Amino acid sequence: MTTKRSRWKFLSLAAIAGIVSGAVFLATAELLALLVARDASPVLAVGSFVIDIVPQPFKEFAIATFGEYDKIALLAGLGLAVVIASAIAGVLQFVRPPLGVIALGIAGVLSIAAIVTRAGVTPLSFLPPVVGTVAGSVILILLSRRLHGWRDEGASDTKIDRRRFFVVAGIAGASAIIVGVTARAISMATSSVDAVRRALDLPAPRSTVTVPDRAELDIEGISPLFTPNADFYRVDTALTVPSIDPATWRLVIDGMVDQRVELSFDDLVAMGLDEYAITLTCVSNEVGGELVGNAKWLGVPIRDILSMAGPQSGADMVLSRSVDGYTASTPLSALTDDGLDAILAVAMNGEPLPLEHGFPVRMVVPGLYGYVSATKWLTELKVTTFAQDEAYWTPRGYSAEAPIKFSSRVDTPKIGKPVAAGRIPIAGVAWAQSVGIERVEVRIDEGEWMPATLSTPINEDTWVQWVMEWDATPGTHYVAVRAVNKNGDLQIEERAPIAPNGSSGWQRSLISVT
Repeated sequence: MTTKRSRWKFLSLAAIAGIVSGAVFLATAELLALLVARDASPVLAVGSFVIDIVPQPFKEFAIATFGEYDKIALLAGLGLAVVIASAIAGVLQFVRPPLGVIALGIAGVLSIAAIVTRAGVTPLSFLPPVVGTVAGSVILILLSRRLHGWRDEGASDTKIDRRRFFVVAGIAGASAIIVGVTARAISMATSSVDAVRRALDLPAPRSTVTVPDRAELDIEGISPLFTPNADFYRVDTALTVPSIDPATWRLVIDGMVDQRVELSFDDLVAMGLDEYAITLTCVSNEVGGELVGNAKWLGVPIRDILSMAGPQSGADMVLSRSVDGYTASTPLSALTDDGLDAILAVAMNGEPLPLEHGFPVRMVVPGLYGYVSATKWLTELKVTTFAQDEAYWTPRGYSAEAPIKFSSRVDTPKIGKPVAAGRIPIAGVAWAQSVGIERVEVRIDEGEWMPATLSTPINEDTWVQWVMEWDATPGTHYVAVRAVNKNGDLQIEERAPIAPNGSSGWQRSLISVT
């Protein structure tokens, strides 16, 4: 009869057996995915499924807490969940077989469901999780049997079973780690188009952006006029960055059009490229947040592309689609307006689009939040109506149409960093895409609103920098900022949350002066 201590020992070993079996499941699936279906990784498919079903408040929390590392946090959480679930399966198989194998089977079924419902699924996409489930189940059964033989003290081959358990667990575990990591690394390396991107030679633009004198203020701590690509915010639903070869990329324009049009990358570039300066803003940007950036884009006007297809009367929306299935709903009027530089961009700040920012082609539309206009890895433009089609974020609590709420931000002094008394600059940026900023005002504590000095704007679609010199006195002070656009509208003072169509409010920062 086993003691209580012995029972816990065998339950712990059973949990280890489950973890090893789970690792074999995933490693086998990754290897098969590498060979027959690159997009059939169970972990990535389930992770993408989680992104799709997570309620909107949790998405906002993840973005606010982890920022651009939200995908890494999700993968880490999934990894922990896999370890716990696998351990439970191991214990179930040891205590009451075949419950552990059934649990692995359920995991396999869920993985298959997540994979076959993703965009770009292939006929063999179901195979990796199926074979992975079988391999994991075989290892779980073998290890569980060795444990049972070890536990039964009266059996003559107890020592043999104990030795076999550790041998099988060690070999299976080590093999799973080596095979799984290697398969994932090879998959990422061989599917990467970064080398193609670096070698891509785009033609010179027909026109370039003129940056006027005093467009950028020389103030320490202020956001640069153009946000470097490495620092530009990234918010999207892609768990892994899609790899698309420009040579095979195609854009389809269909729906309510006179004729369906299909363009290759060379077709698009041959239309002629122009340079545009446009500030993008994410709907998840909090008041005073950093999910906003300014860049030079090289691209083709979307109105020229849509005119080739001939949008029909009654259409009022274009549903853009990404290669990963993401969709955005953009008013047709915003894409056909001669006075609005809505473009399909192929380059950013003097180089081909970075992979994470939509290579080879993405949408850039001034004046609209990204979730309704800035589709990355673009593959389709469907001319339709808001009544007929719904985009990704609409059923998840966001408005179908979302013009940007113009705003202003304090960049320096930084909150939480004391400054010395004396004359110091208070500076930041303000944006009102498609309209422009008329003035920025700053208030110290409960004093009068004072005008800030603006940089010379590049155009109405980019942010402007601003600065106000302040004779700081020792103590703690509140600094508030607000903007007025060129239509004479005052920035909204009332605080509003991110959902359903963007935050609003005046930023009010606490500054400590020593």
